Amino acid sequence: MLTAAAVAVAIAVVAVACWLVVREKLYQDVHDNLANSPRAPLVPPGQQNPLYCGSTPTAALEEVPSRGGTDHFNPQKYDYQFLLPDGSVCFLGSATKAVETRSDDISLLSSPKAQQFRDGSYVDGESAQVRLTTTAILRDGVKQPAVMITALSTSGVEGSLNSLALLMAGLAGLGVVGAGFTGRLIARSALKPVDQLTDVVEHIARTEEVGTTIPVNGKDEIARLSTSFNSMSTALANSRERQTRLIADAGHELRTPLTSLRTNVDLLIRSDAQGRALPPETRARMLGNMKAQMQELTLLIGDLLQLSRPDTPNPEAVRTVVPFHETVGRALERGRLRGPSLVFDTDVRPWYVHGDPAALERAVINLLDNAVKYSPPAGTIEVRLHGGRLTVRDHGPGIPAEELPYVFDRFWRSPSSRQLPGSGLGLSIVAQTVQDTGGQVSLGPAPDGGPGTQAVMVLPGQPEEPR
Repeated sequence: MLTAAAVAVAIAVVAVACWLVVREKLYQDVHDNLANSPRAPLVPPGQQNPLYCGSTPTAALEEVPSRGGTDHFNPQKYDYQFLLPDGSVCFLGSATKAVETRSDDISLLSSPKAQQFRDGSYVDGESAQVRLTTTAILRDGVKQPAVMITALSTSGVEGSLNSLALLMAGLAGLGVVGAGFTGRLIARSALKPVDQLTDVVEHIARTEEVGTTIPVNGKDEIARLSTSFNSMSTALANSRERQTRLIADAGHELRTPLTSLRTNVDLLIRSDAQGRALPPETRARMLGNMKAQMQELTLLIGDLLQLSRPDTPNPEAVRTVVPFHETVGRALERGRLRGPSLVFDTDVRPWYVHGDPAALERAVINLLDNAVKYSPPAGTIEVRLHGGRLTVRDHGPGIPAEELPYVFDRFWRSPSSRQLPGSGLGLSIVAQTVQDTGGQVSLGPAPDGGPGTQAVMVLPGQPEEPR
């Protein structure tokens, strides 16, 4: 409908402009013809110019005996009549039509103008263009001034203009109908992807099955919209899958300590209910186990809260200038407490970054915890911080090459280390913290080919504190 309306307006403007131009041109041609018309009527050679006069154009025309009879000469193109000072009208013998006169036509005799043009009409109502010129005629042998009226019919021009108007109206109607029909076909074809998109959105809203996509054809705006929708739908599906996997993994990890706690609590309650007290060393061991399980739950819940943040950096998070070398120093103090028998070989140089101090410290602690966990007794842990590149290398058994792609996945744990304490979230927290800070982290075998694993954390910053 909009296309048809736009085409209708365009056609109407063009048609009206064209009609006006043609009208102006045709009437200009009539005017030029009148301007170039003879100053006197054309009379066959050898004939006289008798005058037939009357008080009105109609009465004078009735006095003409021949009424335009023809011989070998064609009828005249122009119609002539004379207007005398007394108001009477005279015709020649070849006159066929009479032009209506006006009261001010005779004023041309006293006007300095040689000629005038005006719109007029014949006595039968036919329209005409009229030229007025001054002349002198002989009436009853007396020469007297007169206004010669030369008329040229414009009925042909009006007929042509009417035919042109009808033709343009018909063409305009066909153009509007054709444009509307064509516009509808084009719109239905162009908006078909939108219909498909609407169907998919309604399907997702009805079934909550994210991940559904639609075919993309072309490179126009609709194709871009379809591509964006497919990307959004895929991202939502991946997000839901990660959420489902996180819930399932978290439930699996929580089940073990909760089961152990429940078992120990049931044994304590049953022993008290039956009046058979447990041996002190058994009771102490059970309470110690319960405390350890509670600590594991606390650590796991803290890790889950840390990972509950969005994957993209939070602009509202507290980001300050962090002396990263001091953060590494504090983490080393805690690492030494957790591995008192280990040797820490450190070389930490100043480096300042923008980030969350608590999150960065926890990330470094997690790297050191992994190194402490997998180091052999009395082993050495090498820690280096040079130019924003932190490396933590242990001398433990290392990580198989086929397991390296999964080390930063949530809840992933190597089959050989599942008997060790931990939730499998530490390295995930490290990866997320480094990503939020704009850095990179990797884990791989020792660079010298020896035993152990090396973690590398690269953070953007500078060696001096910014002012």
